[in-house]
Amino acid sequence: MKLWFYAFFMAWGMFLSVPCPFPKWDEKARGRMLACLPLIGILIGALWALAAFLLGRFYCPKPIAAFVLAMLPFLLTGFLHLDGYSDVCDAILSRRDLETRQRILKDPHIGAFGVIAIVLLLIAQFALFLSANEPVLSFRALLPLALIPVATRACASMAVTLLKPMKTSQYAHMDKNSAKKHILLPAFMIAASIALPLVFCGLHGLAPLASALFYCLFAVRGYKNLDGMNGDISGYALTLGELFGIAVFVLVK
Repeated sequence: MKLWFYAFFMAWGMFLSVPCPFPKWDEKARGRMLACLPLIGILIGALWALAAFLLGRFYCPKPIAAFVLAMLPFLLTGFLHLDGYSDVCDAILSRRDLETRQRILKDPHIGAFGVIAIVLLLIAQFALFLSANEPVLSFRALLPLALIPVATRACASMAVTLLKPMKTSQYAHMDKNSAKKHILLPAFMIAASIALPLVFCGLHGLAPLASALFYCLFAVRGYKNLDGMNGDISGYALTLGELFGIAVFVLVK
């Protein structure tokens, strides 16, 4: 249990911009850290849903509320996944050979494709929240929104653990056998994040399922185009998966 405690806060420190209350590192817990990623999604989702509730409760002007809700998941993660999204867009949209795509992915400078992709993503996310007919003032109705980050991060945990890493990935030297021993936690979190809103929230409870499906779709696209898995590809798939989850949450009634 002690190693899980360390693993959770190690994941917090790595994947959240919110100050970590226990900034300690135990190398023995590294194999459990990715398995704790869906638990980080619970924190993000809870803050996201709480923000949506409070903005509606206090009758915040709709464009401001839409802006806050669109930007909050990026702010909470320190733009970590957005950075991966832009890098992968630069690489894939270059339509060059594999070696060049991999070189572009590692380039720390953002290119034109990455800038355009970020602008379109932010506009789309803002427009979706702006399209909501009325504020959601029920925590039960907000459950699908809260579970979108859980579903995508559970998928990310499994994808990074199970798929072949790129040679240049930070996960290339990860002890896969150790990480695979703890795969049941993210598998359970995927199932729970999809099943709960389907049972309690009607059609817009499909949002976490949509997020998980589109995460898988874009992760496969990145994996095939770049010949392996890494953190950037996971961030790319996670960002787009959450966008489609938001679309279902807002538009499907």
